[in-house]
Amino acid sequence: MVMKGNFKDEKERVLKILKLLEEHYPNATTALRYENPFQLLVATILSAQCTDKRVNQVTQRLFEKYKGPEDFANLKFEELENEIRECGLFKNKSRNIIGCSRIILEKYGGRVPDEFEELVKLPGVGRKTANVILANAFGKPAFAVDTHVFRVSRRLGLSDGNDPLKVEKDLTMKIPKDCWNKAHHWLIYHGRRVCTARKPKCGNCFLKDFCRFCSEKSET
Repeated sequence: MVMKGNFKDEKERVLKILKLLEEHYPNATTALRYENPFQLLVATILSAQCTDKRVNQVTQRLFEKYKGPEDFANLKFEELENEIRECGLFKNKSRNIIGCSRIILEKYGGRVPDEFEELVKLPGVGRKTANVILANAFGKPAFAVDTHVFRVSRRLGLSDGNDPLKVEKDLTMKIPKDCWNKAHHWLIYHGRRVCTARKPKCGNCFLKDFCRFCSEKSET
């Protein structure tokens, strides 16, 4: 599928997409509320199959009672389950958060590791969560691929990957490294506000000339 527009090459097309995203979402950032890397780790684990709004409601209460890994490590699974029940999957999330807390205390001196290889060793921490922590808590270049990034990047032709890892590889290859952290949030904002999974607002989309999904719709 050839996109509309007169572009010399793919690099120019990608840069134009990024420029438009930045213009429309200049203040895009994570919706999760946190004060330190550990709180972001907990919030990100809780966010699996749960809205950021609900996570923020739970963590506001949770972080008032439990300040750091020391507090969480001493909890019983059932205690934490009752605190986070609203977030769903609370049994697994409780075990992962308490497990992370204990490992962080025993192996990392109470500090969340800032290396990808170490983060993914923690219970419940996969590529997406590790990249979220690296980018937002430590300011390191990383590209987390959630459902919004996956959907929008495929529709825009930034990737043809059928899994998050392939999409991540395509995005990190095509998008300048110093733009990864911001581009992640731009794509999320666009996915939530315009390029939704169901009934995307193609008619009002400032990226419709770049979009395979819009082009396919117009041809049917």
